[in-house]
Amino acid sequence: MKLLERENRYNLANLITFANIACGVLALYFIGKGEFFTAIVLAWIAGALDIADGKVARKFGLSTEFGVQLDSFADFLSFVIMPSFLLFYALQKDSPSQEAILGAIFLFYIISGLRRLVEFNLNVDAGSVAKYFEGVPTPLGAILQWVLYLLYVYDVIGNAWIVGLLVLLIAWSLNSKIRIPHP
Repeated sequence: MKLLERENRYNLANLITFANIACGVLALYFIGKGEFFTAIVLAWIAGALDIADGKVARKFGLSTEFGVQLDSFADFLSFVIMPSFLLFYALQKDSPSQEAILGAIFLFYIISGLRRLVEFNLNVDAGSVAKYFEGVPTPLGAILQWVLYLLYVYDVIGNAWIVGLLVLLIAWSLNSKIRIPHP
């Protein structure tokens, strides 16, 4: 069966990853329309698909270098760009200068996430699972941004500057030496 052929670019694991990418793109579309709840639901579906693609790849021996790279592209879209856009667009900006500074902070987060994913790809073998992540993994970074989103929209943290500082801290943690156990 072609869905279980390792070298098929459209094997089952990769199809799940493509679905993750589709969820990320659709989430960005809904953020642009201001429909944040729909975007968040799509983001959580993307998260479930991210877990599923790895499990399927390992269970059926479908792990390939192509799959590793594809998974990182999906992670970049769904766990770096999408939550950054969600949080940035949810923040109330009081001035053009505040918008520019916060925009630079989120751009730094996106670059930090991309750097983390590229570094991870350079150090991983297809099909292997490390005991620990070094630095905060991008899905955890996304969860932290979603928590900030909730804290902001429910006015627990009512200041966009504080959110920006916390985003800087998360961006730093992506490429830090913090050890996170692999689930």
